[in-house]
Amino acid sequence: MSSSPQYGIVLVTASSEAEAVAIAQALVEAKLAACVNFTPIHSVYTWQGIVESTPEWQLIVKTDLRLFDALEAKIQQIHSYEVPEIIAIPLIAGSQPYLQWISEQTQPE
Repeated sequence: MSSSPQYGIVLVTASSEAEAVAIAQALVEAKLAACVNFTPIHSVYTWQGIVESTPEWQLIVKTDLRLFDALEAKIQQIHSYEVPEIIAIPLIAGSQPYLQWISEQTQPE
């Protein structure tokens, strides 16, 4: 890992609130995420040639993107989808105390 943090948000959708909670808990307990917010959403997408319209849960994961590979692997272990959304968005700025808190919380052992 490089020495300086690379703060970011990782977006993940889940099929249910229970799955969202399980993913959030696992990421925070493993110190792969400092915080995970989630909220109900409705998604329209094409899967296997069919346009789907389904309720889902959107997770917003605050992390150090140097941990992305481990974070993605942990999500894949838990997630029910064959191809889950796991996309990272780098943060270009943030409150220094908050960014420092992210650093302190994302120190996997």
